[in-house]
Amino acid sequence: MPTADLNGTTINYADSGGDGPAILFSHGLMDHTMFDAQVAAFSADYRCITWDERGFGGTQAPGPFTYWDSAADAIALLDHLGVDDAVFVGMSQGGFLSMRAALGAPTRVRALVNIDTAADVDDEETLEGYLGMMGAFASGEPAVVDAVAQSVAGLILGDDALAAEWIPRWKQRFGEHDITVSGGALLGRDDISADIHQIACPVLVIHGSDDHAIDLTRAQQVADNVQDCRGVVVVDGAAHAPNMTHPAIVNDAIAEFLAAL
Repeated sequence: MPTADLNGTTINYADSGGDGPAILFSHGLMDHTMFDAQVAAFSADYRCITWDERGFGGTQAPGPFTYWDSAADAIALLDHLGVDDAVFVGMSQGGFLSMRAALGAPTRVRALVNIDTAADVDDEETLEGYLGMMGAFASGEPAVVDAVAQSVAGLILGDDALAAEWIPRWKQRFGEHDITVSGGALLGRDDISADIHQIACPVLVIHGSDDHAIDLTRAQQVADNVQDCRGVVVVDGAAHAPNMTHPAIVNDAIAEFLAAL
């Protein structure tokens, strides 16, 4: 995969190329390959750009960062590729950074597709639970790491076959440094729910009905407060990553949204 040196880190990315409108896909706690089904569906008509955010996949995190930093990375990647604006498709933390990009660089974000994401922050009890999971995973003790990875896979995927694929990848990717800095961005993110009324671009919200990481009501809050929400699509039976577990439904919703832009 090509790389780009941006904002003090080397970003791993993929670009389908072409003359169609650009879509920038930003992943959750996984890597760029979580959007393989979307790239396959849209690359004939759109320029599909996927990337590994700081601390994930092939992109290192030199030190602590915030999702504002990740938003700046996304804009810098568009600059590097000569892309004036793009539809930002963001899942979970990819949505965190995409909404921040829409706030910080509105002319660069043509539209937003939020997949199982939110503008607010987790409650204290949830944050404490995630902090404990992060520390347990960073311990490196095999049995503990396996248990945490299984729990995370259930929360994000809710699919045994995908869990079997992703658990080894997480275990291989995340050492103590990476899980600490990436988890720090997640657990220490700021609440932008009071600011999202400034987002004027078209927005589509897609959310799994069985998402226990981010409740549907939090996604609805975004839909209710941005200026131009074009719809909320609830994917029945999906957990936190419906674009992976229910790609046909998600792709159809995105295709309809894109066609209307």
